[in-house]
Amino acid sequence: MASKSEQYMLRCLELAQLGAGSVAPNPMVGCVIVHDSRIIGEGYTSPYGGNHAEVNAINSVNDESLLKKATLYVSLEPCAHFGKTPPCANLIIEKKVKRVVIACLDPFAQVNGLGIKQLMGAGVDVKIGVLESEAKELNRRFFTFHQKKRPYIILKWAETSDGFVDKARTAPSEPSLKITCEASNILVHKWRAEEAAIMVGKNTALLDNPSLTTRKYEGKNPIRILLDGKLETPEAASIFSDEAETLVFHVGEKEKGKRKNGVELIAIESVKNLESILTELHSRNIQSVIVEGGPTLHASFYKAGLWDEIRRFVSPIKAENGVKALQLSETPEEECQIGNDHLLIYRNR
Repeated sequence: MASKSEQYMLRCLELAQLGAGSVAPNPMVGCVIVHDSRIIGEGYTSPYGGNHAEVNAINSVNDESLLKKATLYVSLEPCAHFGKTPPCANLIIEKKVKRVVIACLDPFAQVNGLGIKQLMGAGVDVKIGVLESEAKELNRRFFTFHQKKRPYIILKWAETSDGFVDKARTAPSEPSLKITCEASNILVHKWRAEEAAIMVGKNTALLDNPSLTTRKYEGKNPIRILLDGKLETPEAASIFSDEAETLVFHVGEKEKGKRKNGVELIAIESVKNLESILTELHSRNIQSVIVEGGPTLHASFYKAGLWDEIRRFVSPIKAENGVKALQLSETPEEECQIGNDHLLIYRNR
């Protein structure tokens, strides 16, 4: 049975999840304030640029005099630096909160223990490590971004029961193989809304003409990333619409340019140099990328070990021939049924 501290921290994690898709590049954080075994305030991080969880929780308390006798629970170390907002550690000290329980340290270099040091230096009783692994799992994108200096990478595809992702096609006039059910399609659009960016290669852009937006789910469109070494994708392609920002990595002179509709060209030595591409995305504060390209692009990330999660739909339909899906040696950590499809999720631990 969970302890009282764990129960309050579970509530913090529940609140934190409400910020999914809107707080990045900030982490998802939840906070509850407890007085005499009763929650008197709670909050979670506002969309990027807005208040952090601790500020929203403190602002929700009706009687501020109770803060001096309260315990503040928070799923990530309170910040100690001036960013878009003032330091949360300063506010906690100002309000004379006597005790703070924290799930885990913040890996961001400008925090990373400094918030805790500041609180303890002001005489606050600090406890660290309640549901630490659960808190890190919730913010795995944030931790990967700061610890590995690259975005969190999700490889996603759908395949038939006999292991094909499409028919063998050579022209966009040939329709693609429809593999997943509508429930799976809606889920994929929800995922798009939760990630910072979405990536495909040139062949996918030419054959499928995808828009890579969240048409089937209400949410923000991710930044679109296209790997097109020779800039062969026509300007009229859906990926260049004004619905979302598009970054195009190509081989050329070391300069950056613009097409219409906010499409930015980024010249690199090779579009096969994934580490170079991820370094550029990291410099742009892009915290996560869902890769929806074909099996060639998926295999490049997979073989390089540059992946954190694989989301693989397996449909009951058969193709008998066509383009083979990437073969995996790992065992899925999670499995579930989505409509007629079987969803398998793998993690690169």
